[in-house]
Amino acid sequence: MPELPEVETVRRGLAPVMEGAVIARVEQRRADLRFPFPERFVERLEGARIAALGRRAKYLLADLDTGETLVSHLGMSGSFRIELDGGEETPGVFHIPRGKALAHDHVVFHLDGPKGRVRVTYNDPRRFGYMELLRREAMDAHPYFAGIGVEPTGNALSPDYLAARFRGKTAPLKAALLDQRIIAGLGNIYVCEAMWRSRLSPEKPAGRLVMQDGAPAPALARLVGDIRDVIAEAIEAGGSSLRDHIRTDGSLGYFQHRFSVYDREGEACTSPRCGDTVRRIVQGGRSTFYCASCQQD
Repeated sequence: MPELPEVETVRRGLAPVMEGAVIARVEQRRADLRFPFPERFVERLEGARIAALGRRAKYLLADLDTGETLVSHLGMSGSFRIELDGGEETPGVFHIPRGKALAHDHVVFHLDGPKGRVRVTYNDPRRFGYMELLRREAMDAHPYFAGIGVEPTGNALSPDYLAARFRGKTAPLKAALLDQRIIAGLGNIYVCEAMWRSRLSPEKPAGRLVMQDGAPAPALARLVGDIRDVIAEAIEAGGSSLRDHIRTDGSLGYFQHRFSVYDREGEACTSPRCGDTVRRIVQGGRSTFYCASCQQD
């Protein structure tokens, strides 16, 4: 499944053609994706202007002048393809390449905007993605968004915030960091990378990063900084690749070449003072990649 930085690069790639555009026509080519499309999906979209394109966790949010928001989730294999008169591109940098087969084009948005008539096509071979239309004022209470945590890119993610939520937790640090009720959109890849940078064991009880008085331990402050850095670097790498048209076709981008532990089982740890190799364990059904020598804190 695409992680937060990948979804953000998709948002940045779509924004220039979608923001300010009017949805002139919508082709809905099937009744459902992972879930059925909203009632009167086409009717509610056609004629609406896209005021802004945002993101919450791993959801793309197209704010419409009708008072509704088009919510899109890419699932495991979804992508958007932009078709201009001069060619096409698939914005986003994915660890797993995106599909291109036209048989999997399920929704086509015909837009009139700053770049003239543009087609934005949603392609999803496995159909695990989905779309919803929600009233803006009701979004926070919707099950997609109710109770989800702070963004890892915003100021709300702080050592004090995590200390308050980790205090007394016996769950492994890896599980606590993947809890979407604590941090929204933080996924497996970047949790592994941040823990390696912070030299923290994925099996360490999360509560042990909190002092007896409830204050964050120094290691927790270090972890917050590393989460911010790894997400920012991944987004920056994706944003840079969007300017290289060779990389807008959904093929592998740049950041995965910087992975220090993720998907590198059996390879040498990239820390210059470490002679150990990367190991893999399974936690909560997810693979965790780490260096046992470096991550002992």
